[in-house]
Amino acid sequence: MLRLASKRVLQGLASRSTQSPAVQVLPRHYHERVVDHYNNPRNVGSFDKSDPTVGTGLVGAPACGDVMKLQIRVDESTGKIVDACFKTFGCGSAIASSSVATEWVKGKQMEEVLTIKNTEIAKHLSLPPVKLHCSMLAEDAIKAAVKDYEAKRGAKSTASPEAAPLEKAADA
Repeated sequence: MLRLASKRVLQGLASRSTQSPAVQVLPRHYHERVVDHYNNPRNVGSFDKSDPTVGTGLVGAPACGDVMKLQIRVDESTGKIVDACFKTFGCGSAIASSSVATEWVKGKQMEEVLTIKNTEIAKHLSLPPVKLHCSMLAEDAIKAAVKDYEAKRGAKSTASPEAAPLEKAADA
């Protein structure tokens, strides 16, 4: 859809050269980083959500219909995010925000990725104010993926037989 729109804009610019300057309307353009991440999205795909080393964040924006699934794979011994992927149904800015988010979380500690703010993503992609919700979705998806991973770890530790005596000792 973005490719079709950019073709129409370019064709429109070519045909407008014969119009008077008062009739010309300036077209809106996506920043080159948005176009790059839209045309060549990084880390598209999904992991098995039942894998205990995978955290899944699924978020959506009812106002515009964008839905974003971002997943992280964590090295349990180091707590580092070793891989990330996404699937996004939405506009070019939402896809670009997802792509950037997966690049930024790789190789970072869990605590560190929670400091990534939507304003940083929006600034990096030069998103206009009307598209800021796309970067907010990316931030929310990161937080949801971390929360999901931590919930799985919590469930795993309470289910283990070694955890039970420790919990009883802590309650005493």
